[in-house]
Amino acid sequence: MAVETIERRSTSTVRKPAPRYRVLLHNDDFNSMEYVVESLMKVVPSLSMPQAVNIMMQAHVAGVAVVIICALEHAEFYCEGLKGKGLTSSIEPEE
Repeated sequence: MAVETIERRSTSTVRKPAPRYRVLLHNDDFNSMEYVVESLMKVVPSLSMPQAVNIMMQAHVAGVAVVIICALEHAEFYCEGLKGKGLTSSIEPEE
């Protein structure tokens, strides 16, 4: 009885992860701290109150803070949502 060896070629492909983007909140002198925290939690539902407070304080002290890092489509959505609440926001590629 003969034994056959069958060779299979590897057909795996390397998937590159989608580029990610930072959603930035910029400090402003118009909105109250409470309003900024409330707006962050409404626009980005995954943020807890302590996270939103930390982001607001970072923007207040340093002038800018990272809200969330995510795919481009989500980043654009969150950025527009923050702008819709009267906040100053932008996005940049994650490095």
